[in-house]
Amino acid sequence: MNPGKVKQAGQSTFNSFKMSMPVLIGVLLLMSLITTVMPREYYHVIFTGNKILDPVLGAAVGSIAAGNPLTSYIIGGELLKQGISLLAVTAFMVAWVTVGILQLPAESVMLGKRFALVRNSVSFIMAVLIALLTSFTLGVLR
Repeated sequence: MNPGKVKQAGQSTFNSFKMSMPVLIGVLLLMSLITTVMPREYYHVIFTGNKILDPVLGAAVGSIAAGNPLTSYIIGGELLKQGISLLAVTAFMVAWVTVGILQLPAESVMLGKRFALVRNSVSFIMAVLIALLTSFTLGVLR
């Protein structure tokens, strides 16, 4: 190992991290604000029971109010208890952990704008498809 190359790589990594810190902090603050402002009861107003519109809306809301998987299970369970369709809840949960509209600026800086947009678009579409397939599969198994 060449000590000069290791030092140069370390310095480059530190500079990249330093450059992305303001964006990361802004994204975290914005995520906290959105999650706090949007109460859980609001979701019941959005999901009407429409089998086509509910998964799209679920994925859209999940994309905006992104979070971690553990939180999605708790929120998903509460939404199901409130009578929200499995389609909407599944799309919401998948988008919650895979799509990140609020993290898009940070992801664009770190991984590239094109990659971030394609990854988020594919994740959104997959969230809707997974919700439809989950509901269909459970309907067949019943």
